[in-house]
Amino acid sequence: MNREQRLADTFVELADTLIDDFDIIDFLQVLAVRCVELLDVEAAGIVLAGPGRTLMTVAASDERARLLELFEVQNDEGPCRDCYRLGTAVVNVDLDHERARWPRFAPRAIAEGFSSANALPLRLRSQVVGSLNLFHAGTGGLGNAELRLAQALADAATIGILQQRTVRRGEVLAGQLQLALTSRIIIEQAKGVLAERLQISTDDAFQKLRAAARSRNRLLSDLAREVASGSADAVQLLLQAPRERSEPR
Repeated sequence: MNREQRLADTFVELADTLIDDFDIIDFLQVLAVRCVELLDVEAAGIVLAGPGRTLMTVAASDERARLLELFEVQNDEGPCRDCYRLGTAVVNVDLDHERARWPRFAPRAIAEGFSSANALPLRLRSQVVGSLNLFHAGTGGLGNAELRLAQALADAATIGILQQRTVRRGEVLAGQLQLALTSRIIIEQAKGVLAERLQISTDDAFQKLRAAARSRNRLLSDLAREVASGSADAVQLLLQAPRERSEPR
């Protein structure tokens, strides 16, 4: 599949939110992985704002990005935090030059192998619901065309999230974000169970869990809860889940 076709398919995926069993975790996981496929970046992560404007990590292209996003949220510093609070993009920052600005985050990101970063707001008009974060091994960053594409992907995802709120009304978005946080914790537990039982990496464990959920038409969080509680057998997941198309890490 060429890049243009993959790009078109990605926007179709991000537009497909008007379904009864909309899964926000899987939806944003698609966005993170597609960013790595379509843009010149090594990793991507997504944070959303929960009740009280507290940021939470909800999706990442791989385990390294997830842990870095979690570190950023826990220490309340870094590009995603600045992007969300200011509502503007943080573009092509050289992390080595930002040690004074982010004294904890910058050294940690550099230690993980990243040299530069971008953070783009998940924003519709004046409403900002989170941030899309893109990490690079080199210091060159993204060109104008790729930055526009990255923001377009972020905008499409934001419309999908807010569209769900419009459809369901009331306080559903806050409840959905809280559910996303709870689901993320359960998914991490399930990843650990699978990784230990199958002697594989946590990235591979997540891919197998996600493939199993999709093949059974199940919510990712529901199947993860069964795995974490021991009611779904990890070995059976390995044997029965179909092979999913390989995604970059």
